[in-house]
Amino acid sequence: MRALCWNGINDLRVETVGDPGIVNPHDVVLKVTMSTTCGSDLHFIDGYIPTMRAGDVIGHEFMGEVVDVGRDVKKVKKGDRVVVPSFICCGSCWYCQHDLYSLCDNTNPKAELQEPVFGYPTAGIYGYTHAFGGYAGAHAQYVRVPHADTDCFQVPEGLRDEQVIFLSDAVPTGYMGADFCNIHPGDTVAVWGCGGVGLMAQKSAFLLGAQRVIGIDRFPERLKMAREQVGAETLNYEEVDSVLEVLKELTGGRGPDACIDAVGMEAHGTGVEYAYDRAKQALHLHSDRGDALRQAILACRKGGTLSILGVYGVMDKFPIGVILNKGLTVRTAQQHGQKYLPRLLEHVTKGELDPSFLATHRLPLEDAPRGYELFKKKQDGCVRAVFLPN
Repeated sequence: MRALCWNGINDLRVETVGDPGIVNPHDVVLKVTMSTTCGSDLHFIDGYIPTMRAGDVIGHEFMGEVVDVGRDVKKVKKGDRVVVPSFICCGSCWYCQHDLYSLCDNTNPKAELQEPVFGYPTAGIYGYTHAFGGYAGAHAQYVRVPHADTDCFQVPEGLRDEQVIFLSDAVPTGYMGADFCNIHPGDTVAVWGCGGVGLMAQKSAFLLGAQRVIGIDRFPERLKMAREQVGAETLNYEEVDSVLEVLKELTGGRGPDACIDAVGMEAHGTGVEYAYDRAKQALHLHSDRGDALRQAILACRKGGTLSILGVYGVMDKFPIGVILNKGLTVRTAQQHGQKYLPRLLEHVTKGELDPSFLATHRLPLEDAPRGYELFKKKQDGCVRAVFLPN
């Protein structure tokens, strides 16, 4: 089959690789009908996250048709059209039983690569480094899905692929981030980042009852999406002297009730702190540019909630004293998609949520390297490129 492979820093190629098959009786194999880029892919493409190997098939947001079924799979059958969360979960361990799916104890076969850094291993992810399991990714014609009864969600009749594909990762990540904020009627939520996850966090904040949502970014086309597709107020941080002061003005001097960081380790910014981050990252003295996260910590009102969705590695200059003295509640996680998928499919079916506007570019799999280039450099208004492997 054909698949998009990582071959080194900023070196992606579509190559012919072996077809996947049933390895475990709980597996299914999908014929991938659509997959999509994700901002977290850029971290290992750019070389900030280690343990990739030449030839690894990448891609963790996908949907498709079931074409082969292991003998112990009970709920999924050939021909089913399904969407699959990016984290691989067994459904049986203590973490899965407590809806903490991305912390699954049983799906990372290379736990020894994570434990020295994290203390305990996380769940595995499709196509996302060997520290996260070394699983083959989904930018391919076919993909093996372990634990299919837990991880495959049937797509209701009448929904288009573009309405569903982002329920694999971007939508549940954004929804979880808003859910973390414990939103009450009248609350104001500020979201750093107007990419796929940030826009879905903004939309989810409204679905969960926020009165005002403020989206922060620097790209006019993304801020326009936040206004027109989500209904958020917007703030271009390159057009103001101080994001903090503007947020204070917008909230009567108190600050947002909750702040969501949907940016992560490759944040852009202005001023001395951004230059410091950029220099230390270039010299590999730390892995993260934390401008967006620090702004969110400072901007949040006293006693408010900070929800961190952006992916981070190792950062210094993290203002824990600010969090302590302001009494902030900090919530963070990789997405627990299996918890949220039934609720999200219901929102889409009822017409309350339509993420299809994120799919700004449709490309055949053979053009996937160009799709990542458009996505990474945010060229031609690219928010997400989706690939059609078959």
